[in-house]
Amino acid sequence: MTNTTTTAPGSVKAARRRRRADDVAGLGKGKAAIFVAPALILIGMFLIFPAIWTIYLGMTDYRLTGVQAADPQFVGLDNFRFALSDPAFWNSLKLTFIFVLLSGVIGQSFLGFGLAWAIQGLRGFWKGLVEGLALAAWVIPSSVVAFLWIALLDRRGGTLNLILNTPGHAWLINNPMTVIVIFNIWIGTAFSMQLFSSALAAVPPSQLESARMAGASGWQQLRDVILPNIKGHILTNTLLITLWTFNTFTPYLLTAGGPNGATSILSVYIYRTAIPGGQLGLGAAISLIMLLINLVIALAYLRIARGRKGK
Repeated sequence: MTNTTTTAPGSVKAARRRRRADDVAGLGKGKAAIFVAPALILIGMFLIFPAIWTIYLGMTDYRLTGVQAADPQFVGLDNFRFALSDPAFWNSLKLTFIFVLLSGVIGQSFLGFGLAWAIQGLRGFWKGLVEGLALAAWVIPSSVVAFLWIALLDRRGGTLNLILNTPGHAWLINNPMTVIVIFNIWIGTAFSMQLFSSALAAVPPSQLESARMAGASGWQQLRDVILPNIKGHILTNTLLITLWTFNTFTPYLLTAGGPNGATSILSVYIYRTAIPGGQLGLGAAISLIMLLINLVIALAYLRIARGRKGK
């Protein structure tokens, strides 16, 4: 006796539809992989490989010249131990935090917010003038800006000495840290101004009008209405400005880290160690320490942001 199994036409059609859907999904994934592949290759070439190479260099005694250039030896964590025991590294780190705090967190953020607040009440020519001057400092190449500042601060006929009637005053030697702080504020304030301008434009006008009708002063409106509405923008601006300022190399164009290391912030210290000093392995190790500090700053920001969202 033969058993015959009959398959319902509907189930056969359903099975065919499922197979067709699986084929389409597989084809879609294949096409997606093709489109994503170039981006993954670029990420691998310009992010992953350099990071792995830097980790490797940081564990060798590689130098730009000499025996170590031809045959670098693996030294493990010796470069990291040397950097962390070097007073010059800790002095550079201290200068970096001072530079970031004064020129980034305080300088660019406060001045950027002040300009954004001020241009809210401007119209037409004057608003465009303020925005244009701030943006010009941001978009002009750093090398050009540095040349302009050197001409401004030159001890022999510099523009600033002529204005202040202080002939012969060497600003880059007598006040190097003050100079690079003001220089960095002048360059980077435009970003904070633009970000805060967008944030202020998004504050609900009804809330401001209610505060005015209740008799709130300008300071009270700022404290009770505006700042609560732009907290997220403040955190974002602070994080970005902190990281950018922490990693900037532009002060080197003015002072080259001098005089006597007075402006040798961490990025400049790494450069002077790795390139003029020739100690590429040690420079790579310090770069990794710098990367870890950046990660700590970013994680601290994320924790603050999550705490704010949880309230």
